[in-house]
Amino acid sequence: MKKNFFIFLFIFILLPIQVWAEDTSGLDVDHDGLTNSEEINKYYTDYLNSDTDGDGYFDGEEIAKHFSPHAKAKTLSQYDLDGDGLSDWLEIQFGTNLNNYDTDGDGFSDYNEVLNSYDPLNSKPIKLPQEIIIDTTKQTLTAKLNNISLVIFPVSTGKAGYETTRGEYEINNKIPRAWSKTYGLWMPYWMSFIGSQYGIHELPEWPGGIKEGQNHLGTPVSHGCVRLGIGPAEWLYNWANIGTKVKVK
Repeated sequence: MKKNFFIFLFIFILLPIQVWAEDTSGLDVDHDGLTNSEEINKYYTDYLNSDTDGDGYFDGEEIAKHFSPHAKAKTLSQYDLDGDGLSDWLEIQFGTNLNNYDTDGDGFSDYNEVLNSYDPLNSKPIKLPQEIIIDTTKQTLTAKLNNISLVIFPVSTGKAGYETTRGEYEINNKIPRAWSKTYGLWMPYWMSFIGSQYGIHELPEWPGGIKEGQNHLGTPVSHGCVRLGIGPAEWLYNWANIGTKVKVK
């Protein structure tokens, strides 16, 4: 009689518990809008706590609105869980591990791989495609890697009568500090993309050292080139390679 009782207990009590424990990945135990699997394997939040950072908002709600579930009042773009230099937002876009600075285990951080245009998901040195998008209406420049937006900078394109020509081009030359004979000024971090006459560069610098003002950015005032601010121009120059696609729209 006792033997039959224990068999009954195993089948109807212990076995269902075991099955439940093995199949919780698709469940949402804390009812925060994220499955257990997403919390454990993707966002590294507490699947038994609906509000990991204790800010009063559900983890799923924060993710949906691009806020970090790990840090109060910070967006996913502002927080870096593993401290590798790549924001949690970009980690999600690239599919890298938010809690591991070197997802593919090749000895290089995810940030360094993305910065140098390598695939952070592959231990082999595989390059990802770069692209620069210049929006003449919004006066912005977007640097994309594998169709993922890394940064967006304000620019100044050609003014009326000197509009930057729309079309698809590529970076064909790079000069750290180019001189314009036509206008008698320096163009730091020069990258030509329409022949050798038009390019992307830092705010122009006159021989006396005076630079065009930052207040020009966001307004089309150039003679056809694309002007970037101090800092962004150097970043883009170091990031973009010869042959990088440039789209002006």
